[in-house]
Amino acid sequence: MCRSADVKQAVLAHNDDLARALRAELDGRGVAVVNLLSSPGSGKTELLGRVLARAVERGVPVAALTADLATENDASRLARSGAPVRQVLTDGLCHLEARQLRSHLTGWLPGDTAVLFVENVGNLVCPASYDLGETLRIVLMAVTEGEDKPLKYPTAFGSAHLVVATKTDLAAAAGFDEDTFLANVRRVNPGVETVRTCARTGDGVDTLLDRVLAARATGPAHRPPLAPHPHSHDAEPPAADAPAGTPAHAPHTRPQPASAS
Repeated sequence: MCRSADVKQAVLAHNDDLARALRAELDGRGVAVVNLLSSPGSGKTELLGRVLARAVERGVPVAALTADLATENDASRLARSGAPVRQVLTDGLCHLEARQLRSHLTGWLPGDTAVLFVENVGNLVCPASYDLGETLRIVLMAVTEGEDKPLKYPTAFGSAHLVVATKTDLAAAAGFDEDTFLANVRRVNPGVETVRTCARTGDGVDTLLDRVLAARATGPAHRPPLAPHPHSHDAEPPAADAPAGTPAHAPHTRPQPASAS
């Protein structure tokens, strides 16, 4: 049992080493990576498509990698936005790892990219443990999934820099109790912001894009209690007395896209 746990820890630590190097490389190129996590059916792909299209309209150079076990359906949908998109097929693996991300970026990512969105495999368990070198980790949940979702998946929600509620146009029909949902989010991740969105109407799309661009400029506005990359042997833990809302990574300033607003 101990040996199995040690192996898992070694795998995660190796992934974090790769992720840390990838983060430094992309940060140096001015690229912010946004890791999108959710269960299947959350509306993540449709919302991402709307965000990509809005970024293109606003002159923000964005790109997207989308991961699935099979088919290139999501890449085809996202490509309609006009942004560069690439499909990653995991061949049965339930999550993305830093090595996969690096291999798919090599020779593909446009040089002027400001934000790379990574649509992880639809799963709130395994992906939560793997750092991809992201600047921002966003966990999405449809209002039809139930108010107690954050309590059922505390690792995913507890490691989020930002939480997004999707399909809010269905809230009344689903009997969604927003106050209870927000209270549950706060239980596992005190201080994290929750953004309401609806891909069908476009509600919240600009707000979400603004939060992403702000994180690119100065780092995440929130430090989650469960760091997205806690397994590296030489990672520096945050100061115990750091106040809530302290950025998860050291603040940095990047040049903004010319037409980012």
